[in-house]
Amino acid sequence: MKFWLNLFAIAALGHLTLALGPNMICYYDAASEERQGEAKFTLQDMDYALQFCTHIVYGYAGIDPETFEIISLNVQRDVKRRHFAAVTELKDRYPLTKFLLSVGGDADLNKPEKYINLLESGRANQTRFIESARDVLRAYNFDGLDLAFQFPRNKPQKVHTEVGQVWKTFKKLFTGDHIVDEKSDEHKEQFTELVKDLKAAFRPYDLMLTVTVLPNVNSSWYFNAPAIINNLNYVTLATFDFTTPERNPKEADYTAPIFPPPLEGTRQGHYNIDYQIDHWISQRVPHSKINVGIAAYGRAWKMTPESKADGLPVVQHTDGPASAGEEIKIPGLLKYSEICQLTSPWKVDRKGDEAPLKRVMDRIRKYNVYAFRSADSHGENGLWVSFDDTDSAGTKATYVKNRGLGGVALFDLSLDDFRGNCDGDKFPLLRTIKIKLL
Repeated sequence: MKFWLNLFAIAALGHLTLALGPNMICYYDAASEERQGEAKFTLQDMDYALQFCTHIVYGYAGIDPETFEIISLNVQRDVKRRHFAAVTELKDRYPLTKFLLSVGGDADLNKPEKYINLLESGRANQTRFIESARDVLRAYNFDGLDLAFQFPRNKPQKVHTEVGQVWKTFKKLFTGDHIVDEKSDEHKEQFTELVKDLKAAFRPYDLMLTVTVLPNVNSSWYFNAPAIINNLNYVTLATFDFTTPERNPKEADYTAPIFPPPLEGTRQGHYNIDYQIDHWISQRVPHSKINVGIAAYGRAWKMTPESKADGLPVVQHTDGPASAGEEIKIPGLLKYSEICQLTSPWKVDRKGDEAPLKRVMDRIRKYNVYAFRSADSHGENGLWVSFDDTDSAGTKATYVKNRGLGGVALFDLSLDDFRGNCDGDKFPLLRTIKIKLL
């Protein structure tokens, strides 16, 4: 009965979003507007989704490496075809939804070191960044800026043989852990000052300022949480992609568990949501200012004949990213609608690369879901995918609610099943999360 009452509450919102309650932050990759076929995500699709979103985060803007001004990464689309304006015009229909522009993410790939360079560039260049950000937000009617800065990522743990592990332990006595940024303390201070100056410039115009912590970025290196949190509306932790086929090609594992699985292989104790949340709370960040990110896609590894047949992670002897799917066409990444069709029981009679995957749900609801198809006798068609479906996404939303956190962020709308191919309902992940948060 409660489920149906919650569902009715959402339907009753019509073209308005809920003013109170947890955040439902919807990330939007504008590049999805240019995809072809089933993967093309239009403004009509966004219009439908916005009834569930308290915030929409437009991704992504970038930084000019010479002037350090904020720039469009696709001027033809964002400016000349008025996509910036077309998106924020939806505010007329959804006046309670906040529209933010995100800078960075994994989209601004041309010279990603520019984000560190901005911090080191001095006050004059940072002022240009701040003023350009303020002007872009006001010109296109955004409600605020999201900083998804491309800071250096942690190095993945390598898979070693037993002898290799002994040598690695001995070697670390002399070399220590690998440092990806020797000036991280300086960069942390510089980022703190940038946040303070941005907020001061935004305050007269009532513009929001938020931070997205990208996957595998060491929070303690770049974010002085107690010093920045009063200048931020909230922080979103992209708590997924702890493991990926690119970072961990020889070993497939849960990509976004809530709690730490038993330590084995190259598993690390901090590769889970609960650890990340506890870290920020320990830095005196209010629970209400922390959002948990959930990916609307899965990471897919290629299984080999040497991979264990039961599929239980950690799955070793994998061979990097699986082949790209038909929609997104990125090796090792499958959007939710692709995964749900691969796990469909109606495909039980299919063979080869069309044979269904066996879906395995974590019964104790501490981790996320996985699905697999062992390699055949020729060593082909092996596939292992870690992902969140409606069950596990709902469990994570319940975790967020029970801990009194700010809300959930979905990465991103265009990777959910926005056409309703899985079970007839559009945006099943978004809907489920929203219902569980009510």
